[in-house]
Amino acid sequence: MNSTTISPKNTPKAAADSRTNSGSVPVPEDVELIRTAAKVTRDLNSPKPAIYWADFLASVAVGYGSLAGAIFSQSTGIAIFLSLIAVLALYRAGSFIHELTHVRRNALPGFHFAWNALFGVPMLIPSFMYEGIHSIHHRTKKYGTVEDPEYLPLALMKPWSVPLFVIVAALAPVALLFRYAILSPLSAIIPPLRRIVVERYSGLIINPDFRRKPPEGDLKRRWLACEIGASLWAIALLAMVATGVIPMRAFLIFLGVLSGSVILNQIRTLVAHLWENDGHEMSVTAQYLDSVNVPPPATLPALWAPVGLRYHALHHLLPGVPYHSLGEAHRRLVAELPAESNFYRADHDSLWALIMGLVRGSAGRN
Repeated sequence: MNSTTISPKNTPKAAADSRTNSGSVPVPEDVELIRTAAKVTRDLNSPKPAIYWADFLASVAVGYGSLAGAIFSQSTGIAIFLSLIAVLALYRAGSFIHELTHVRRNALPGFHFAWNALFGVPMLIPSFMYEGIHSIHHRTKKYGTVEDPEYLPLALMKPWSVPLFVIVAALAPVALLFRYAILSPLSAIIPPLRRIVVERYSGLIINPDFRRKPPEGDLKRRWLACEIGASLWAIALLAMVATGVIPMRAFLIFLGVLSGSVILNQIRTLVAHLWENDGHEMSVTAQYLDSVNVPPPATLPALWAPVGLRYHALHHLLPGVPYHSLGEAHRRLVAELPAESNFYRADHDSLWALIMGLVRGSAGRN
């Protein structure tokens, strides 16, 4: 990855300085940054359906095509290569779950249904596991607190917490199969179990203390439809493997690709924030500085932080801007803001530099 970015402030010192803005020291609101960001991006808030559909469908086609190729290939080397392609493509397709929570359903007619039908249910990650969850992460008074389902102060925890955070993700396929093939049908007839399943096992969360509330309204209907579909698919999949309809080799490749995609997402999550907040409420500026951008000319983020996730800090500042416009939003702010602006302090160089900074930070505090 290229270590130079368009930010004049993106230096090791700037990255280190930004880490002092979270934790127990309040960060005042940068009104100029917030006002300028809103002003120069007013025309970027509308999603472009053609881009969403083309990107998602291409990702799904490449992902499933490569998965099928890996399963039917007689060459181990080719199977491994195609599996890696499948991991990257399906990871990109899965990343659209983040967009589903921010884009109005009527702005992308049919897209939510298509995502669940083509990816969410087959990969056992239906959108209800993120809808109603991720929005809490964006609430000003919830971000970084004990009520945030997507926040852990990893930089303040023991050093072994960082590798454990990634290793646990490898077990996701087994956990998802158990969730939908076993817990879903049992919880349908055992009310106390259903409460536990809804509270603890129905969300893509990283905060173990978070408890989800039962769904209401339209989300409840969509949740039920997706859960039934995922449960039937999980049961059918295990039954076909048990009876030999699906060879064990094909099943293991499927699990390996799914596991690889989840691990990649977990690594990306690891560097989405600096994870230094100790549980207190933060200003919008503090939340921005606790989040991460990895802008061009770095190229690898297009693979490990797809669908706009390389601009995660900017997304927290402008959650209404669709993924395909975040790059333009970043360029406009670079052209508009002076070199001393807080805006540049969220820009970082690379995945490796962020991981090592997190590891050193946790080791230095323990």
